Parts: sequence; C-alpha cells; structure tokens
Amino acid sequence: MHRSLHGRGPLFDTDPPGLAARLVGARPYQLRSSPYEHQDDLPFVVFAGGRGLGKSALLAEIRTAYQGHTPVALIDGEEAQFAGPPANRPRAAWSPVAHALTTVAEQLAEPVKGAGRISFPRLASGLLAVAAGGWSDRNVARIRQEAERILLLNDSRSFLDGLAGRWVSKVIAKLVASLSNAGPVVEPIIEATLEAFSEGVSPTHRRLRRAATWFRDYPNAGGNPKLGLILLSGHFRAGGDSRTHAERFLVRALLADLDDAYAGVMQRSHRLGRPVVLIDNVQAPAGRGLMEAVLRDRADGLGDQVVFFSALRGYALPALRHAVRRTLAEVARTTGWEPGSSPSSRALLVSLPPLTPDDTLHIVGALCRGLDVPPQLPHATHRLTGGSPLGITLLGESARQNLPGGAESLGALLTGDVALHADHDGRPAYRELLDRLVPDGRLDELTVLAAAHDRDSALALAEDRLPDDFGAAGVLGLQERLTEEGWPTADGQFVGDPFLRALLLLRLHHLDADHAQWKAVHRAVIDHYGGRDTTDAARYRLHHELALGNADLAVEHLRDTFPGTEVGAWLRSLVFIASAPYYHAHDPEGHDDSDGHDHRAAVALGRTDPAQRPPEGVDAALHLRVRRLLHAVWQLTDPLVLPDPEVAERLRFELEQLSNLRPGGTALLWRASRDWPSDALAGRPLRIPGDDGDGDGSQG
Repeated sequence: MHRSLHGRGPLFDTDPPGLAARLVGARPYQLRSSPYEHQDDLPFVVFAGGRGLGKSALLAEIRTAYQGHTPVALIDGEEAQFAGPPANRPRAAWSPVAHALTTVAEQLAEPVKGAGRISFPRLASGLLAVAAGGWSDRNVARIRQEAERILLLNDSRSFLDGLAGRWVSKVIAKLVASLSNAGPVVEPIIEATLEAFSEGVSPTHRRLRRAATWFRDYPNAGGNPKLGLILLSGHFRAGGDSRTHAERFLVRALLADLDDAYAGVMQRSHRLGRPVVLIDNVQAPAGRGLMEAVLRDRADGLGDQVVFFSALRGYALPALRHAVRRTLAEVARTTGWEPGSSPSSRALLVSLPPLTPDDTLHIVGALCRGLDVPPQLPHATHRLTGGSPLGITLLGESARQNLPGGAESLGALLTGDVALHADHDGRPAYRELLDRLVPDGRLDELTVLAAAHDRDSALALAEDRLPDDFGAAGVLGLQERLTEEGWPTADGQFVGDPFLRALLLLRLHHLDADHAQWKAVHRAVIDHYGGRDTTDAARYRLHHELALGNADLAVEHLRDTFPGTEVGAWLRSLVFIASAPYYHAHDPEGHDDSDGHDHRAAVALGRTDPAQRPPEGVDAALHLRVRRLLHAVWQLTDPLVLPDPEVAERLRFELEQLSNLRPGGTALLWRASRDWPSDALAGRPLRIPGDDGDGDGSQG
C-alpha cells in the first residue's frame, strides 16, 4: 500500500475493510474485491469540514487508490471551467451541472484493468439536445467542436481508435447537414442524432438504438423519444426550475448508462467493484446540482450502483438538512446508515477530524528526513495548527527548506520563504497559507478584524480602520462567511480559530515596515474598551497593551486583583492577557529589537529583577513574582515559538509560591503548578483547574 495521508485510516483501511472498501466493493490500491456493506441503497457520502482539513487531498487519494481498477472520476465544483460557458456558447445552452456531467463521463469512460471503455449514449443524446439549443447562429466550427466532445462519449473504443473517429465524423456531418435550412435547429439536430444512433447492426449500434429510445419516458413525451429530447432541450433553455428538471434527467441518463455497462453476468464478471464519482466543493453549483439530483432520484426509488464521495466546505447545506451525521472514526467498521423518506436522508455526512500530535510527528519527520529537527518542533506545530493537515504539511515543507538556513521557531518558518513548485519563486509561508484559508476577496478586512473580540469591537474597528463602504454589513457578512465555511467560534475572539487568527495577526504586523497599522489597530481596540468598567473589558485592554509591548499595566492589574479575585477567574485572566501576540522580538520598553532576542524568557527567569523598581507602597515580592509569571505564560503559550523547558520549570516554581499566599485557593494554584508546565511543553492549552472538575472546588 502506498497511502500518503495520515489520520484517515477509517476510510482507507483494508483489513478490516474501511469505508471505501465496503462501499466500492474493492480494496483501495489493490485488484481485490471486498464485501459490500450496502447492497442496494447506497449513501451519498459527504466529507465535511473547514478549509485546510484535507478534504481535497482525501478525494485525490481515493482517485489514486482506485484509478485503473474501477471507473473513477473527480471534479472540483469551484474550478473555473464550471463558472461560466466557454466563449461564444450561449448561457441558455450551458450550465455547470451539464458541463460537470460531460467531464465526469469522460473520466469514467477510461478503460480499467480487465474491462474496456464505458460508453454514454443516453447522456450524449441529452447533451446534444441541450447543446443544439445554442446552435442557432450556425457557427459550424463551434458546432463541430461541441458535438465531437459529446459524441466521443458514445463509443466503447478508444478516443484514438480510427473507427471511433470515423463514426464521430460521420455523425457530425449528418448534424451539420441538418442545419442547411433556415429556422430552428433543435428538432433537425435531434432527428439526425436519433437517425445516426439507429444505424448499423453491431453490438455498439444495438446499444445506441436502445439508448435512443430511453427518452420516450421523459415526462409528457408520450413514448416518443424525439419529443422527449425536444422537451428536455426546451426545459433546459427555460432556466429556473425547468432547467433543474432537465438536469435531473441528464444525471439520470449518466447513471442509466453506467447501469447498462454493469448489466449481465458477463459484464459484471469483468468489472471490479462499483464506479466511483468524486465531487470536491459540492456546495458549488456544479456539485450541488448533481448531488441534489442523485438524492432526489434515490429517494423516489430510482436506485443506482454508483459510489459518490464528495467534500463540503463547512458542515451545513440546505440540501443536507436531514443527512445522517457521523464522525470519521464512527464509520471505521460500519456506517450505521439507514435512509429516511426525505432526499437529504440519503446522504451520509462524515465530519473530518484534525490530525493528532502523532500524525504531525510523522508528517514533519517525513518531510525533514535527514535534518536536525528541534525535538519540540512537531508538537509546537500541532499546537499552532490545531491539527490542520494543510498547516502541518506546509510548515513541514517550510522546515525542510528553512531549517538549514537557521530558522529556529515557527514564527521564522511562517515568515520564511517556501517554494512549493520548482518553477516558482518562494513566498512567505504564512501568505501561502492565507491564500488557501481566507474567504476570497476579504483578506485585508479580516486581517484587521482578527484583533476584535466580539461583534461590537469588530464594528468599532471597521468604523475606525476600514473603508466607509465596508461598515456593519461587511462585518456581519464576514462573520456569516466564517461560520458557513466551518470555522469554529470562540468566546472572546471575533476570529475563533487560533491558527487562522495567528496567521492574520502575523500579516497585520507585516503590513508595513514600522508596524504603524499594527499599532493603530491595537490602539483602536484599547480605546473601544477604555470607558468600560467590566472584567472582560479590562482583560481585553490589557491583552492589547501587552501586544504593543506594555507589560506594566498587566502586571499591575494581576498583582492588585490576586488577593481578592476567585483563583480560577484570576488564572483565566492571566492566560487570556498573556495570549497577546508577540510576533517580533521586543526590548523591555516594547520596541522592535534588531537582535532578534526574545526577552520574555529573561524576565520570566528573574534575570531582569535587579533592574526593576516596583512602585512604592506595593508588595515588591508579589509584584516581581506576578511579572515573572506573566512573562513565563506569555512565552510558553506563544504558538510561534518553541516552549522553553527552563521557563516551564520556573512557571512551576512561581505558581507553587503563589499558592502559599492564598490559603483558600492553594489547591487550584498547586494543581496549575503541576499541569501547566507539562501542558505547555506538550503543546496543549493551559487548563484552568476546576473547569473540568479535576480540582476540589476551593476558590479562596
């Protein structure tokens, strides 16, 4: 086996068989059969997840696993070819779904081991009728080109076979000849098509004749295939629901042609498993129309034996409202899927999990084979990316290219150039990632709004820092778009996903050489919360002050609130404030430091204490301890640096000492002193004792 994906075993496993083997009836990568889980009704499988979770890579790997073994086709609903008709082709005679069907059929037609090409005469008849609706200009060159592509779907011989080419040329000549007179062209084209399909006595022509009569069952055709094709063409040109009706019949034609290819004992004996259709970005019009047609027909009892695997960006789509939902792990041995009465219940929506720390370790190790990789880099990579396959892979590639040059942190790997193709120059890794992760056309706005904590602060930032025409509608639109695309929400953050937020804030810092926009954005948020006397407002202000390099206000707040604040709440404030971004090394006054040294470790380890003068009238020991603790948490939880073991040990000591000062909260502080250092070094978020029920509940 040559599987290149990690963490996707429930799909690709062969012993016991995973989901793919059980649905396709063939083991991935092998010319060996596998028992079917679903003999008759098949689920339309939809892999769901946000950007970067590897959905496209998953579908590509399924194609690799079965290509050459069973018919397989892969389309991406967001490809440019499905965005609009080719030049000079009227939109009335083209749609994303019809074009997708042509593309799918071309791929499914390819011969596989032990079996020849599949022909699609029913689909070709319908597509010719649709195309003829755009041939009224009698552009012979374009007509020949469009007709040739469709007619080549008809023959079970190779596209390069001379006999197939001669037959296609002969039929095209008939079609062009039928256009010699003025007037409508659809009916003459359909007549010429049916006539061409009815000629000859070979097995191929018998299949063509049988297929030509299939459209007699089109609604209101009265058993007349010519009328059925005329009605199909008219409905397609009418657009709206009429076009949807016609497209549904075209999808049905594709599936009927596939059923015909597998009909009979001899046919099945030469074919392994079931044909596979893969649809990436099924939420796009091309994929959505195809999926909805299949779901409706299956719900109406018109079954087929095609395995559909698709990928959905996000987790919700109206056409999937009643889909059976599972995680990838839950379908490892059985789907537990049973359809209901609604079309959407015919779908099985499988959410993809992020990769594990072990997966990350293996991916980084494979990409950086032979290099001296810092031992904490894989776990730090997992902490930063949250298990995003895209993030892990691209950071691993950046490590391969930049570790030899001296890059020592994830921040350096993100800002370092990475060349993903041999014929392209390198670009900073964070820019490559944002190009793939951010909704199209709104990168500049989202970069600013990444500093916001809720809708109100986002609106304030938009008013202060974004163009006037963006406004509240732009903020709400971006918020909705993030949700639709599957990005998680998080209390206290407008951009809920930590990895995406880190990349956006890194971009904000690098927008200009003097970081003027960075400073202005953080100052705008500070001003927004300046007049609010709440716990959250104070945390937000101090978080942004710290991002600007001003730690004194945070130290003062944490020092003064320590004696009287509930310990759990105080620890939460500490962690939130210390989650402030630190994308450049700063000197103690918060200015950019050209030597690239991170001063947080020095502060945390007490090396700067002698130069400090705590304010008069305060507990100097507590002041310095809180200062060291803040900088320790700031350094250890920074997703762009490798946690320092020496700082982790100092964190343990400082929390132990603080526990002596709060007798009522000793248990929680002591628990934090044990959990936090190990959490930080393992790349886990710092857990607040008591939040998960592991503390004794004492708060002090």
